[in-house]
Amino acid sequence: MDHRMQNAVILDADSLGPNDLNLSPLLDQVEHWQIHGSTLPQDRIERCKNAELIVSNKVVIDAELLRACPRLKLILIAATGSNNVDLPAAAAQGVQVCNVAGYGTASVAQHCWAMILNLATQLQRYDAAAKNGQWSKSPFFCLLDYPITELQDKTLGIIGHGSIGKAVSNIGAAFGMNVLIAARKGQNNDDIESGRTAFSEVIEQSDVISLHCPLTPATSHLIAEAELQAMKASALLVNVSRGGLIDERALHRALDEAWIGGAALDTLSQEPPPSDHPLLSLQDRNLILSPHSAWGSREARQRLLNIMADNLTGFLKGAPQNRLC
Repeated sequence: MDHRMQNAVILDADSLGPNDLNLSPLLDQVEHWQIHGSTLPQDRIERCKNAELIVSNKVVIDAELLRACPRLKLILIAATGSNNVDLPAAAAQGVQVCNVAGYGTASVAQHCWAMILNLATQLQRYDAAAKNGQWSKSPFFCLLDYPITELQDKTLGIIGHGSIGKAVSNIGAAFGMNVLIAARKGQNNDDIESGRTAFSEVIEQSDVISLHCPLTPATSHLIAEAELQAMKASALLVNVSRGGLIDERALHRALDEAWIGGAALDTLSQEPPPSDHPLLSLQDRNLILSPHSAWGSREARQRLLNIMADNLTGFLKGAPQNRLC
């Protein structure tokens, strides 16, 4: 018996990165595909109206679109976050929705540590100094214009202790760091579970603070002016989670006025950011920005696609996995 679907559409295939993935585990399960690199809001209904399956990373699938798709059976989200899909509307229409989790742990943890090490060693500044002539003009064999920090025996504060936070903390321990796992902000000492440290103490004691929590109303601007002022003057702040966790205007001031030692961000509150975003203008500060690329190793992206294929296989066999509704 052929368990393949007949019609499916991928709305934003280019978001999966370069054309370097093996798509066959997913594509072989559907008879006819429409594959679009990206999709504008006004094109969604025309592209989806006959689909039994929609694959989307960030294209919005709302109640209006769902009503226009009477044949739709399944939505595969090519990500963990599901805020682009109206889950109650999908459930009301009998459409199942599955996401992908855990595919990027190694890639994001690796990227996080690349950022921490770059901040601690000032590697980007030294690379520029070697290439722009500063080293050639040095009266000595070396150039030590920027402060270098050893991580051994320093304190690493982890805010958010899921799979990525755990991976980052394990690497920190291997560097000989003292690892603190933060309790939820505002939690009473009597309620803090064993092995965790009060949020305010993590902020005050850490030499490196790394964010690994989801963006929710409770975590929006988790790091704001008060937290930045409470950090050590030498502290390094790293965010490979969601841009909205940090008050970016407060961070701009903190870096500009040297409240903290530096920051590295893989994500901003608006993506892509506007060209006049305040953090993009900072020069000669210990700030590293990467364009939401921490998750994007080829291995992680292939893993994501394979999990989506498994989600489809499970649906076709009547045993769905990673189901949100």
